[in-house]
Order: sequence, then C-alpha cells, then structure tokens
Amino acid sequence: MARKMLVDGEVAAVADAGQYDYDLFVIGAGSGGVRGSRFAASFGAKVAICELPFHPISSEWLGGHGGTCVIRGCVPKKILVYGASFGGEFEDSKNFGWEINGDINFNWKKLLENKTKEIVRLNGVYQRILTNAGVTMIEGAGSLVDAHTVEVSQPDGSKQRYTAKHILIATGSHAQRVNIPGKELAITSDEALSLEELPKRAVILGGGYIAVEFASIWRGMGAEVDLFYRRELPLRGFDDEMRTVVASNLEGRGIKLHPGTNLSELSKTADGIKVVTDKGEELIADVVLFATGRTPNSQRLNLQAAGVEVDQIGAIKVDEYSRTSAPSVWAVGDVTNRINLTPVALMEATCFAKTVFGGQEVKPDYGDVPCAVFSIPPLSVVGLSEQQALEEANGDILVFTSSFNPMKNSISKRQEKTVMKLVVDAETDRVLGASMCGPDAPEIIQGIAIALKCGATKANFDSTVGIHPSAAEEFVTMRTVTRRVSPTSKPKTNL
Repeated sequence: MARKMLVDGEVAAVADAGQYDYDLFVIGAGSGGVRGSRFAASFGAKVAICELPFHPISSEWLGGHGGTCVIRGCVPKKILVYGASFGGEFEDSKNFGWEINGDINFNWKKLLENKTKEIVRLNGVYQRILTNAGVTMIEGAGSLVDAHTVEVSQPDGSKQRYTAKHILIATGSHAQRVNIPGKELAITSDEALSLEELPKRAVILGGGYIAVEFASIWRGMGAEVDLFYRRELPLRGFDDEMRTVVASNLEGRGIKLHPGTNLSELSKTADGIKVVTDKGEELIADVVLFATGRTPNSQRLNLQAAGVEVDQIGAIKVDEYSRTSAPSVWAVGDVTNRINLTPVALMEATCFAKTVFGGQEVKPDYGDVPCAVFSIPPLSVVGLSEQQALEEANGDILVFTSSFNPMKNSISKRQEKTVMKLVVDAETDRVLGASMCGPDAPEIIQGIAIALKCGATKANFDSTVGIHPSAAEEFVTMRTVTRRVSPTSKPKTNL
C-alpha cells in the first residue's frame, strides 16, 4: 500500500519499506496521542500506542488512557467546579423564593466517588476508541532506542522493543514543586483531585489557572483559602483589566489574596502544616497546594539516542509540522510546550496524521485559540489582550467594555458584576480580541471565537441582533468606545 508523508516540507508519495513492525508507534495515550493514532489508523496506517497503567494520581509507573486532561486535569477539575458552584447557588436561591430550612451538608467523599467513577468510565471509552480504530494498545513506559525503535518497560523490569517508520511522542507534562524546606508536605493538582478529606484551611501557591480554580473550588465548598502569588495580580498573560476583575471576584467570594508574596518554608505541627512566607508571615493549613507550573514529560524518553533535541526546560523542539530534529520522530501536546491546552494538542495531532499519513500538508494554526479559566465565576478569552494588541499594533486600538449586574444578581443581591471587553483595530475595524468574566463565559466565548476566526469586524458585531434577555447580547450592543489607545502611549505594566 502506497502512503504519503512529508519530506523536506513537501508531501510526497512513498512506498512502505516493509521492515518495520508498525507504520506509527505512539508514546502516550493522552488526548494528543489518542487523536494522532486514531487518525493515522483511519488513513490506513498500522499503529501501536503505549501507555502506563491507570491511576487517578500519576507517577513514574502510573498514568492511564485519556491522559492528564481526562484523568487528573480538565474533566475532574470541572466536576469539582460544578460541585463547588452549588454553595453560591443555594445562597442565591433564597431571594427567588426558595426556603432552605436547616443546615445544608456537603459530602466530599460522595463527590469524589462519583468523580472517580466518571474518569474510570472515560478511561474505558478511550480504550474502546483505540480498539475500534484498530490501534494496538501496549501497557508500559516507552523510550527511544533509536529513531525507529521504541522500548516499552514494565514495572517488573521486563522490556520489549518495537520498530516503526514513524514515532509520535505525546507524553504531556507533570506538576512541578517549589524547592523550599518542607516541600514534601505540599501537594500538586494530582493529589488535590483525590484528597480523602476536604480541607478546612487551604493555602495555595501560584497565580495561574490551577491556583485560581482550586481556590474557587475549595472556597465554594466552605474552606478558608489563602492564595499566594508573586505578581500584583493573578493570571499573568491574560488581559490586565480582566485579571483585576477576577481578583475582585475571588476576594468577593471570601478568598484571601496575598499578591507579591512567596512561601519560604513548610513544617509539620500538631495543628497542621505551618506555612511561613517570604515576608515573615505565619499561618496554619490543612493542605498546601503548589500550583506553580508544569514540566514536560521528556526526562525518561532517552531522546538523545535518536538525536531529538529539547530546550532548557526539557520541552521537545519541533518545527511547524510537529517534526523533531530526528526526521522520523514527531511530538505534539504539552511535551512540546507550545500552547498547553487539550484542544490544541488535538489540533496538532490531527495535523500530524493528515501530513504524515493523509497526504495533506497541514500546519497547526495557533491564531485566535480560545481558552477559559474555570474560576467561580469563570473567565474566558479569545484573540489578543489589550496589552498584546498594543505590542503588535501598527496603529491605534479601540477598546469597548461593558460592566453590568447580571439579571440574576439583581434578585439574589449578589454583588458581582459581569465584565466584557472587545479590542478592535481602529484602522481595519477588525475585532482582535474578546474577553468575558461572568457566568457562562466559556460557552459564550466559544461562539465569539468562530467570529474572530472568520475575521469579524466591529461592524459585524454591531449589525448582529442580540438574544434578549441574555448576558451574551452585550457583545453586540457595545457601541461606545471606552478608550482609544496608541502604541506610542501604551502603559508600562509589571502586573
């Protein structure tokens, strides 16, 4: 059977050499690995994939089909966010006529049990997807012997080697720990999703997605939460104005923020974990969560044996087609540290399979990738922030904003505004970015992302009829410019 692959930037038909066990061997059965293997198989390739045995908490010898997102990331996190959201809903319901008599009890173990059942189910779903696609599944840890050979190791020390014309690495990343005295007393997001007991007092170190989301989760479930981060605002890299909104909402929900503060030492006491900050402050917590970033899972892959290059943090270097420095070895997802989002890994893997096995020269498109922070309420964005637009602008930027009290809050009396923002190129009228912080923000921004991908202008937004009454209609009724900003007068920020 003739196949097509990418050679020196051009798609060319090549005949099967016949000397390999597989056309494609994939290391890692997370979102990217499963997508790449399944699509390659659909193009007629003979494919095998290796993955570690399933467990909710990953380790050197534990993983599972579905990877971080399904087992110990996006999916279980979102389930906990749903659970935590009910606390505020119960409170808000009173002014809508609901009379709740007596205490409302929260059963953490029941939620945990149901969360685990769901990820076990999804692990099975991913296995069935691979089976139905004709992909051979092999359990164990894969590493490279050379550019066409993978060695799969078992915990008992046994090893088996497989050859392949192409190798795809999709091993993802893992949470990293801060190197301070007592660091072994802290947990990462893996353990936070499977705690046996719900903490009453939680300390979180970090200002990114995971830190903000777990702060919302634990606070929503009734815990006292202290959030420490080095910058003035959480969520570095997002629009500064929207970061301010998120910080205000976190405080409004009862989370104690400690900007510009790091942790310096942890120690065990009879009352819990003693936390000491770099400012000399001390407090006691039941749980300390390190949410300080993730590291690519490349250390045990023996990449040097195939001449695969990595950068200073261990991320695999790839070209625009996801090909590594070894022409037969490819990599997608978090292990390459491009845009570390599950849908992006899916895109990269799809492009890989089409390019190598489908006869289509396809590069991943990283423009206008939407994302969401599932804080309570959530933040969602697509396109450029105001700061990014000014960095890239050749002319002035128009900023449109809307801050309003959602209809639901006008009855519940919750003091929490929804904020929306559009960033527009003043010369072309093209919408460069959209942001929203408020209920249902991710659902709304997903639709806005399509508009941006199609090159929508502000005039297109203005000519669209809104759905009333809804929060989403604000995006098509923002007529007045909040401010006009010139690149030469852009504000300096170190937030």
